[in-house]
Amino acid sequence: MFYKDERLALFIDGSNLYAAAKALGFDIDYKLLRAEFMRRGKLLRAFYYTALLENDEYSPIRPLVDWLNYNGFTMVTKPAREYTDSAGRRKVKGNMDIELAVNAMELAPHVDHIVLFSGDGDFRTLVESLQRQGVRVSVVSTVRSQPPMISDELRRQADNFIELDDLKDVVGRPPREVVPERERADVEQ
Repeated sequence: MFYKDERLALFIDGSNLYAAAKALGFDIDYKLLRAEFMRRGKLLRAFYYTALLENDEYSPIRPLVDWLNYNGFTMVTKPAREYTDSAGRRKVKGNMDIELAVNAMELAPHVDHIVLFSGDGDFRTLVESLQRQGVRVSVVSTVRSQPPMISDELRRQADNFIELDDLKDVVGRPPREVVPERERADVEQ
C-alpha cells in the first residue's frame, strides 16, 4: 500500500534485482521503474548499489551505471575483489549490504516508506530497525522463481511484499537476445 503524500526512497541491491528479473525472464527498464514509484508517492531518492571490477578493460555493467547516474539514481559503487577459491575457480566478491544498510538508517528520519529491491535475508534486521523508527518497508523480489529469490524471514518482516513478476508489465522489457558473432556479421552486411 502506497500513499500519494508519503516520502519514498528506493534501495536497489543491483545484483540481487538483476538475478531475480533474469530468473523471471525479463530485464528491468529503470526509467519505467523510477517513473512507477514517482507515481506512487514523493520519491526523494533512488539508490542503486553495485560492485564494479576495476581491472577489466570493459565492464558490461558500466553503461548501465553511467545511464543510471545521469538519470536520477544515486549510484553507490565499490571495487569488486577477485580471488581464487579452494577448487581453483576464479570468484568475484562485491557485497554492498553494509553500504545499503548505513544509507537506509541515515535516510530513515526523512522518509515515510522505503522500498527495498532485494530478497537477501541479511536485510531482515535492517527492515526491523527501520520499522522501529516508524518507517514502512516494502520489499520487492520474487517467490515465483525456482528456487524463490527472497528469504522467508525477510518477506515476513516487511510491511508489504511486492512480487517482482507482478511488476513485469509495468517496469519490464524483454531480455535482449545475444546474437552470435557470425550471425551478427551476416545481419550487418
